[in-house]
Amino acid sequence: MTTQDILSHVDHTQLKAYASWDDIVRLCDDALLYKTASVCVPPAYVRRIHDTYGDAINICTVIGFPLGYSVTQAKIAETGKAIEDGANEIDMVINISDVKNGAYSKVEDEIRAVKEVCGAHILKVIIETCYLTVDEKIAMCRAVTNAGADYIKTSTGFGSCGATIEDVRLFKQHIGPNVKIKAAGGIATIEDMEKFIKEGCDRIGTSRAIDLLKG
Repeated sequence: MTTQDILSHVDHTQLKAYASWDDIVRLCDDALLYKTASVCVPPAYVRRIHDTYGDAINICTVIGFPLGYSVTQAKIAETGKAIEDGANEIDMVINISDVKNGAYSKVEDEIRAVKEVCGAHILKVIIETCYLTVDEKIAMCRAVTNAGADYIKTSTGFGSCGATIEDVRLFKQHIGPNVKIKAAGGIATIEDMEKFIKEGCDRIGTSRAIDLLKG
C-alpha cells in the first residue's frame, strides 16, 4: 500500500480543546499538500477554514462531541450551522446514555433527524465502542443502517479506548451494504493505518498520519 493510498483514506484531525488558528492552518496546508480525504476540525473553525480555503479542502466537523449527550434539537442546530458554514461531512456522537437505557429506537430517530439536515452531505455516526457491549454495538449497527447514515465510526478518540480490529469485523457483519466504516482513536502507526484499511475501513481518523509518513 502506497503512502498516497493511505492518505486518501485519512480524515486529518485536530480536535484538541486548545487548537489555535495556527494549528488549523498547518493541518489544512498539510491536508492539501498530501491530499488527505478531509480535515476534521472543531465547528468553531469551519467558517474560517471555508473562507480561507474555499472548496479546495474537504471540511469535516464534529457534532455533540465528544460525549454525545446533548439533546437532539441541539445536534440538529449544530449540524445545520456547520453545513451553512461550509462543512461537507458531519461526525456526530450518539447519545450513549440512550443506548445504555435500551432506547435504541430513540438513537435511531436522532441519527435519522441529523441525516435529514445533512441531506447529500456525508454523516458519520460515532458510537464510542469502548462503552458498549457486543449486543449494544450490534444494535447501533442496525440503528445507523436503518437511519440512512453514511458511515459508522468506532470512537471519538476521547474515550477510554479507541478503534479495534475486532469491532471493525463486528461492524462488517451487521451494517447494511450502503454503510461504510471509519476507525478512529489510538491509531498510532503506519502499520495500524494499513491494517484498518485492509480490514475494510474507508476512513481513518487520526492526527498522526502525515507526521508518521513524513518520518
